[in-house]
Order: sequence, then structure tokens, then C-alpha cells
Amino acid sequence: MRTIIQTTTALAVDSLPFEVVERKGSGHPDTLCDAIAETASRYYSLHCLSRFGRVAHHWCDKVMLIGGESEIHFGYGRLIRPFKVIFAGKAAHAVGDKTIPLDDLFTQAAADVLSARLRGFNPRQHLEVENLVTNYVGPGQRSSRYRPSSQEDLVMLGSGTRVSNDCNVCVGYAPLSRLERLVLETERYLNSAVFRDANIDTGSDIKLIGTRQGDNFSLLVNMPLIAVHVPSWQRYHKRVTELEHLICEHARTIIDLPCQVEINPEKGAVRAYMNVTGTAADTGDIGVVGRANRLNGLITPFRPMSIEASAGKNPLDHTGKLYGVLAMRLAARISAAYGSDTSVVIATSKERRIDDPDTVCVTVTTPDSSEVEAAGIQTAVNEAVREVPMLSSELIMTAGDLW
Repeated sequence: MRTIIQTTTALAVDSLPFEVVERKGSGHPDTLCDAIAETASRYYSLHCLSRFGRVAHHWCDKVMLIGGESEIHFGYGRLIRPFKVIFAGKAAHAVGDKTIPLDDLFTQAAADVLSARLRGFNPRQHLEVENLVTNYVGPGQRSSRYRPSSQEDLVMLGSGTRVSNDCNVCVGYAPLSRLERLVLETERYLNSAVFRDANIDTGSDIKLIGTRQGDNFSLLVNMPLIAVHVPSWQRYHKRVTELEHLICEHARTIIDLPCQVEINPEKGAVRAYMNVTGTAADTGDIGVVGRANRLNGLITPFRPMSIEASAGKNPLDHTGKLYGVLAMRLAARISAAYGSDTSVVIATSKERRIDDPDTVCVTVTTPDSSEVEAAGIQTAVNEAVREVPMLSSELIMTAGDLW
């Protein structure tokens, strides 16, 4: 492993004159696809562990959600055509003569995610699932990779000799800027159980775009209301105004500064943003894995970013997932130790051991060109890389908040 430690005197993002940040909420079709793909990978891995004591090779990170059709007007809304979730990727379909129930696992993953994040979603009525995951073997690959003859062909979860199954570049940074925290924590507040229970007319397909010019903060919020709870245009307009005040008050607790909030700007054209279950997928919108937030839950054009789509990737050896988590945690660790903005880029090649990436580049922002304590950073890098094999267990066993 090559470690590169460098400093920069560039302005921290918080000190730039302008910044913009986006987050797609938990009910956005793209975010739903990320969550479905990751849940499917977890369910597959847990099934294999329970049945075989090991995890079969798989990746199901090519999920697409095709929205349904609805009838919607003030005081009324119902789905008349179901959602369709399409799974594509590769996975072992069986271990020897023991079939892995892909259809059941994938259907359960989609049903659980959609039921938890949407209002009144009934998988039996509102969901169709198509499984296009193959077990084809590529040139040079052992047939045991996707067509294992016994559990001995599967990878041990605790194995320290796993190698990367792809070439990847992953990025992490810390800490979050004020605007990043504002956008992230506002969406989490609006989709929290407490808020949703108190505001039963709000949907979860919330998109936030936050801007900061100097110390002037603004939030543009796209937030659907549930049609059955909105009997008239007057009620819709009143609720949007009330919600704007709620968000303003909550924003003040995050940044301790005034924040301008606008919800659903189409109201200026006397158009109401309403749906049935709380997502634009109710009216045919499409979702795809990898088009939503990065691993830290944000879309940040003023930050270093990778376009790696981590959700649904194999947690055992796909470094596009493992190193994404590692880069975020390592950046946070170094930033906390040195009190500076830190970014981490990790790159690796195929067949490289997962605990020995090709390159780890750490960039620390300093007010001048002063050197940082390279030995301490190198120690942090070495310790973090040694923890990579254990990340697999954590990702499988814990339903994290990454998606």
C-alpha cells in the first residue's frame, strides 16, 4: 500500500463565498432503489450465513423502480397500477443442490423498504417484482464463483485473505460544513418517526437543495402532501405555510442562524404537489441505483466525490462499497485528531487484498503550508485498513443509515 499525505491551503468549504448541497429524501425513487438493493444484499447474505455458514458471491446493485399510476385529486388518492421493481446483477442461484430463494429474498427486500418508507403501501396490491439476476460465469472465472458445488466454495466471512473483485476509486471527507449538516439533518427530521406521526399528511419523497451565500442560508424543499388528507387548495396552501415555519424553526437549532425556506415553488402557479403514498413513484416516476446521495447521504458538488454506486454490492470483497465506508471513517478520524478539513481517496486494483489497497491519499487543509504529523496520520491509515475485513460483518449484520 502506498500512502500519500499532502496539505493544501485552499479555503475550507465553509469559508467559500457560495455553496450548494442537495439531498434526496428516503422516499425519493432513487433513494428507494439504493435502500432496496442494499436490503436485498443483506437478506441474501444473512440467508447464506444461516444456511451455509458462509456467503455466496453476489451483487444486486442494478435495481430499477418503475412507478405506478394513480388517481389523485383533493381529498382523494389511490394507486390503480402497481410499482414494479426490477433486479439485475449476478449471484449464485444455488449451492450444490440447495437452491437460494432469490425471488423470495428480493421480493421481501422491496416490500420491507417500500412499506417502511411510504404511507399506506400494501405490497400485495401495490408491488410487482421481476428478477433478472444471472449466474453466468465470465472468462477466466472459476465456475465455483457463481455456481458453487458446495459450501466449501463459498467465502468465509472472517477470512483475511479476500481480494478486491474490481478496480475502484472511493472518496470520503470530514467534517461536514454548516450547510451540509443543515440539509442532512433537516431531511432526517422531516422523515423521522416523530415528525411523520405528528404530520400524517406529509410524504417521504423530500428533496432538499440548500444554498449558502456568506452567512445567508436558504432551503428549497420539494415535499409532497398526501392527497387524502388535503381536502382543498386552501388547506394545501395553509399546510405548506405551516411546514415552512416548522422547518425554519428547526433549522435555527442546527446552524443558529436565520434560514429562508420555500416549500414546493409550483404553488405560485396554483399547482399542488400531492400523491398517494408519499413518493413521486405514485405517478410513474422512475428510480435507479446510484442516482441518489453519495455514501454520506449528500450530493455535494463543492466536494471531492466518487460516482461509485455502493448500494447492493457484495459486502465481502467489493471495494467499491468497503473503501467508500473506510474513506469516510478515516477522514473523520483524522479530522477529529487534527481539527482540520480532511479528504481521503482510496484506489485499488482487481485481485488486490482488501486490507492492502493500492493507494491511500490523505489531504489535510492547513491555514499555511505547515507540515502535519505524517507519522500519526500513517498510523491512522494502517489501523483503518486493518479493520476492512471486519466491515463486512458490520454491513451484513447492521441495517445502517447509509442509504
